[in-house]
Amino acid sequence: MWLWIKEPEDIEKADNLILPGVGHFGHCLGQLAQGRFLDAVSTHINQGKPFLGICVGLQALFTGSAEDANVPGLGIIPGSLTRFDGESKSVPHIGWNSAKTHGPTFGGTKSFYGLRPQSKYYYVHSYAAPYSAGELESQGWTVATARYGEQEFIGAIGKGKVFATQFHPEKSGAAGLRVIRAFLRGDEWAHYSEDEITTAVPPGLTHRIIACLDVRANDSGDLVVTKGDQYDVREKGPHRASGQVRNLGKPVDMARRYYEQGADEIAFLNITSFRNCPLNDQPMLEILRRTSETVFVPLTIGGGIRATDDVNGKVVPALDVATMYFQSGADKVSIGSDAVLAAEEYFKSGQKLSGKTSIETISAAYGNQAVVVSIDPRRVFVKSPLETSHHTIRTEFPGPKGEEFCWYQCTINGGRQGRDLDVRQLLRAVEAMGAGEILLNSIDKDGAGNGFDYELIQDTKHKSKIPIIASSGAGNPAHFVEVFERTSVDAALGAGM
Repeated sequence: MWLWIKEPEDIEKADNLILPGVGHFGHCLGQLAQGRFLDAVSTHINQGKPFLGICVGLQALFTGSAEDANVPGLGIIPGSLTRFDGESKSVPHIGWNSAKTHGPTFGGTKSFYGLRPQSKYYYVHSYAAPYSAGELESQGWTVATARYGEQEFIGAIGKGKVFATQFHPEKSGAAGLRVIRAFLRGDEWAHYSEDEITTAVPPGLTHRIIACLDVRANDSGDLVVTKGDQYDVREKGPHRASGQVRNLGKPVDMARRYYEQGADEIAFLNITSFRNCPLNDQPMLEILRRTSETVFVPLTIGGGIRATDDVNGKVVPALDVATMYFQSGADKVSIGSDAVLAAEEYFKSGQKLSGKTSIETISAAYGNQAVVVSIDPRRVFVKSPLETSHHTIRTEFPGPKGEEFCWYQCTINGGRQGRDLDVRQLLRAVEAMGAGEILLNSIDKDGAGNGFDYELIQDTKHKSKIPIIASSGAGNPAHFVEVFERTSVDAALGAGM
């Protein structure tokens, strides 16, 4: 029987204890300490009862973390977590990576808590426990590691009845469910097929393919998955459906289908949410709840993540709005128009942070890996860079009057309103505020199906310190291969394929 822990006393009744977590080390540990849970967790572990820590649940076992040096960990495992070096790679570390087991007890066809050499697992974090060969093993720990760039870190660790993963097994598809099953059964070591050794995958982070479902209400009021053509989702032409919202299917069914076909992540974008109050978005919350029951990869929700007024006129902070979606099954929230407006204020204030923007408040509570900024840019052509103060590029695709240069203008409200802000300016502002990832759309490429805007992608990625997701323009599988070959983008998103 599963029991949600609501009071420290509930932990005493638990045979197995799972401590999942996502977000800021100091915030999470501080909340647990304030609720008097940490002593109860330590008692559970010291009594030799099974314990599974996930993400921050793993980090909590260590002595501390550089993310918040003033907040101590449980001290079960010696050592402190450090931030990934962002000089040569994007931070956070987001995506599918390995968990290679070390130690003298590993060999042949033995699997530690279901970990397999041919499997990849979903990681999302900025801080990690560095791996020093043999150090923890000499103290009886079994360690599985992953590599991000030149840095090797602890991906999973266990001793006795304690097991913890930096990755999210609940978001790692069949491979992750196998790990959870092994923990619940108490299968610390188990045999697997000889054939699986020969199918081991190369170590390191893989590129991600993200399936996006643009969701909106049709003219009958039902939420459907639709497809835009330069952000216009209504059918064109002389046929009977002309003028109606394109209907590609039901959101929950399509999300499950994409998951079964191998999508690394699923994103729901509520494309008309800027017109409505997100507090009334109960159908979208229900879609998240139902999807998370059968889809075991990360879920992102976008649209309407901003401060708003409730029915009584009371201001509801963006953090509370985001929390509703997180509690319904979302792993990340995507912020669009509100990020553009916040960036404008950032530059007006002399590039000073207010601490009150949706990006800042949500990332402070849940970690920057939980905040995606969705950018909807369009090309503005100019004859010369001297015609504008914005960052320009020389394009291979001249404008309507033969212009050889363009800049990328940020827009709000579903691309309906252009702003005096370019993509590089927005990128600089949201990185400072704590965004963890950029969803880089292209109004010019939306619905074209002839490939991504490689000029926009590479120009943005060149200046970005955080992961970039390429979006808009994919019409067939070859376009995904092409974007990874032609650019250094971290992930690619497709909708309506």
